[in-house]
Amino acid sequence: MKIDLGKRTALVTGATGQLGRVMARTLAQCGANVAIHYRSSEEQALALQEELTAYGVKAVIVHADITDQQSVADMKREIEARLAPVDIVVANAVVQYQWTSILEQAPEDYASQFDSCVMQSVYLAKAFVPGMIERKWGRFVGINTECAMQNFPSQSAYVAGKRGMDGIYRVLAKEIGEHGITVNQVAPGWTISDRDRESHTERNEAYEQSVPLKRRGTDQEIANAVAFLASDLASFITGAYIPVNGGNVMPAI
Repeated sequence: MKIDLGKRTALVTGATGQLGRVMARTLAQCGANVAIHYRSSEEQALALQEELTAYGVKAVIVHADITDQQSVADMKREIEARLAPVDIVVANAVVQYQWTSILEQAPEDYASQFDSCVMQSVYLAKAFVPGMIERKWGRFVGINTECAMQNFPSQSAYVAGKRGMDGIYRVLAKEIGEHGITVNQVAPGWTISDRDRESHTERNEAYEQSVPLKRRGTDQEIANAVAFLASDLASFITGAYIPVNGGNVMPAI
């Protein structure tokens, strides 16, 4: 048994980011054609495109502002013209900002998180779900965070955006499930990425001690969960919030 995404087309938003590039690479390794979304890193997107095509799949780069509905709609048309209709949406992009206390956090930071977590998901659904309904197959995967369950000091804007996103995904799962479309979330913990490998910051003993598996996860482990949810192996999983963090947070029943 293996994950086979042959003949599927995936979109990964924020595909040039630390986690996004590994998700895009993994989906391509599973046989999916990939639309590589970027906002400002065109050079990295082109390099990733070259890497993915070496796996024998098709890959295109697409530029869009995922907080703008018209830009997302334009991206959808471009992908369909240059590649194929999208079967798998991975909503990974998020606006970066400086974390601080609620009393000091700028109001616009809350707005940026709402736009890039909640409204990105809404715009992607409006653009890509109708086609999935027509084909009676689709996968919608959002990248959430363990922070949504931790609610630690300085996380307020990020947590607010991601908890709002969680609500959108749960409702969407109920609205479109009858069409054979699954809607799920992967919630990474503090994940080791290329940035850590380059700076040799993979280890953090204080964090690791809070994790039942006593280590940080890797970008590949996050991508593995995404690929699984995108596949037919996960055909009866929908509406799930799945922490991939070694048990650092555990949703209750």
